[in-house]
Amino acid sequence: MVTDWGEYNEMLQSFLNKGFDRTRCEYLHIDNSTGNTIEAYKGINLFLRQSKGEFIIVCHQDVLLLQDDLVKLQQKICLLEKMDANWAVCGNAGALGPNNIVYHISYPDGAFANKGSFPHRVTALDENFLVIKNSALLSVSDDLEGFHLYAVDLCLHAELNGKMCYAIDFHLLHKSRGKVDQEYLNLRRKLIQKYNSFFRTRWIQTPTTVFHLSGNWLERLLLGNAISLFFARMYNGLKKRLKR
Repeated sequence: MVTDWGEYNEMLQSFLNKGFDRTRCEYLHIDNSTGNTIEAYKGINLFLRQSKGEFIIVCHQDVLLLQDDLVKLQQKICLLEKMDANWAVCGNAGALGPNNIVYHISYPDGAFANKGSFPHRVTALDENFLVIKNSALLSVSDDLEGFHLYAVDLCLHAELNGKMCYAIDFHLLHKSRGKVDQEYLNLRRKLIQKYNSFFRTRWIQTPTTVFHLSGNWLERLLLGNAISLFFARMYNGLKKRLKR
């Protein structure tokens, strides 16, 4: 998503210098340099539909490759494939839960942030650098829009499709540490509302069966016992009527 052509071209050249040449890779972009013609969610879905490669890199325009190159990324992907062929998305920074955040990244002030052992399974990734397995057939939400938290949304889609996400130790420079502005907070609220609704406790009725879904194990246990008791009483009542 290009807003600054100078910065984009610098990023592009760093990839070309590290083995991501045009004989092996295609480069797709959306020109937002004169305004937001397409926001990130719609743009990323466009990239995911158009991309022909086995793996799709979605990254910010303000990243630069330093030491790590195409061969290093291939090695990390091969390691991930051997460990868990069911992976769908990986990146250089993510989290599994509170106080379980991992990253491998540098910043322009010389700070090198390196925490965790890799590959590390995560439930969410940072947007600065993502590698998506094309065969996983993922997308981001059509009912969300903006320029934040699409990696979280992508990881949730992967998990709902039975896939896994990982942080890997692929090192690069990110010129920005990101920002939490009002747009970020608004999109965070919308994402929470969307998935709160999706993961709410609910009854599912199909033409052939009915069942209850809940993330709360105690609720599942109590409802399961209540349903078992209900059908047991129905069965016992039916037996009594049949005896008569």
